[in-house]
Amino acid sequence: MSEPHEKSHVELMLHVAQHYYEQGRTQEDIGRELHLTRWKVGRLLDEAREVGIVQIRIVHPQARRTQLEVAMRSEFGLRECIVVPGPEVPGSDTHIAAAAAGYLQANSSGISTLAVSWGNTLQHIAAVLPAGWTSGIEVIQANGGVSRSVRPTTAANIATSIAHSGNGRATLLPVPAIVERIETRDALYAEGFVGEVLTGARQADALLFSLGAPGPTSVLVESGAVTPAELRELEARGACGDILAHYLTADGEIAHPDIDSRTVGLGLDDVRNAKCAIAVAAGPNKIAVVRAALRSGLCSVLITDEPTVNAVLEHGTAQALEA
Repeated sequence: MSEPHEKSHVELMLHVAQHYYEQGRTQEDIGRELHLTRWKVGRLLDEAREVGIVQIRIVHPQARRTQLEVAMRSEFGLRECIVVPGPEVPGSDTHIAAAAAGYLQANSSGISTLAVSWGNTLQHIAAVLPAGWTSGIEVIQANGGVSRSVRPTTAANIATSIAHSGNGRATLLPVPAIVERIETRDALYAEGFVGEVLTGARQADALLFSLGAPGPTSVLVESGAVTPAELRELEARGACGDILAHYLTADGEIAHPDIDSRTVGLGLDDVRNAKCAIAVAAGPNKIAVVRAALRSGLCSVLITDEPTVNAVLEHGTAQALEA
């Protein structure tokens, strides 16, 4: 009669891994069966993961893509990058809004003053921030938001909502995002309260803003801040999106200096100089403006999703190969 087969080391790792992960048996139980110590079973499980017999993946829809985050920080010099899976519903931004709300809550101890922009993404962030996410926050509106159309603006509501859920107060900027004449902008800047609000926004611990994509359904167009004729001009000049109503080309330059000279709020240099500039954006129509913001140093923290990051990194790789 032949001797009982003695398991090879690989077979032993496989046996232990299958019984532990697939059958749910304890390390003590497996050890008794194989005449091994619990420590030896644990070491076999560790080794099985190291050599790839066992591969563990986190599949929760809000799980962060840490490898992509590291790549983005390295590529663009970001202080932090939050990358979550793509949306369950195409075109939705609720997944990145939830990630942004989580980031604010996790870092609330270092944010006593928060400057904010407005728009659909910011509205969704305000909606998912839980009551009591912080205490005593001062929220400051960073750019104009009063509409030139009959559609009511959400700018004041967003700032007020974020402040209310954070047990704080809001400082509003009740002026248009873009005015019709540069003289009007100069007159607004001569008003003491406008200067005070913008000074407070510049000095805030963090600046939270979304990146807008140009088009007839954009918030700036629908609110009347940008007319259809102005939108056509911006698109003709290569505008790929906006930051605080400042329209950029793909290389980060101002797309239309005349329109920009009539924009009320923090400027792009203010964004670059912010203590912490948190940009929130994702989706196929935002890829170009995300690239422009990254190239121009217009955010130190980016909150986005996996498809957007893959597109941004692939574009960078393609450019490097062409050079």
